Amino acid sequence: MRVVIAEDNVLLAEGLELILTTRGLEVVAVAGDAPAFLDAVDGHRPDVAVVDVRLPPDFRDEGIRAALEARARHPQLAVLVLSQYVEQEYARELIADERGAVGYLLKDRVSRVSAFVDAVTTVAEGGTVMDEEVVRQLLAPRPHDPLDRLTPRELEVLALMASGQGNGQIGERLYVTENAVHKHIGSIFTKLGLDPTESRHRRVLAVLTYLDRRR
Repeated sequence: MRVVIAEDNVLLAEGLELILTTRGLEVVAVAGDAPAFLDAVDGHRPDVAVVDVRLPPDFRDEGIRAALEARARHPQLAVLVLSQYVEQEYARELIADERGAVGYLLKDRVSRVSAFVDAVTTVAEGGTVMDEEVVRQLLAPRPHDPLDRLTPRELEVLALMASGQGNGQIGERLYVTENAVHKHIGSIFTKLGLDPTESRHRRVLAVLTYLDRRR
């Protein structure tokens, strides 16, 4: 069974590699950021990827976004996400994939080596492994949030808008055209119910909506 690991913490990455190799799995690559991870998946075509949610450069959700991109490129790829918290938006998208072969475990709740290896194996064989805390948070009722109307890609665009980046910079960051960014932003404005007559202020209002959610 061939494995790619995406983890920027060198000690943890080496620990995961040691655990898996001593149990008979072949770790074909260890990547420290999302681009390196995607290159490793493209080059090695592993059976399963073990991915940390937070990767450089921003240490937010680069890992799980890269995992979704890897699944889009290679539909048969199994993915086990490791995290210190539940990234709800992308976790929902990953889990909603009807193909299975996905897992989401919280790092501080993985207490036994055998349980971790079993999880990797189960996911690689097409099963689903979910930490009970992940399930609890995803199933818990949520208050109405206007950002719930946005797609994961639109949330990415809005997050980059909130960081002060212009349309051209956002396009470069997401590897899409500036015209595509413009369309995403238009959709964001519509879904947030921002009045077109306030065109000069809609970008600011959208960013304020995003930042208010992050408090």
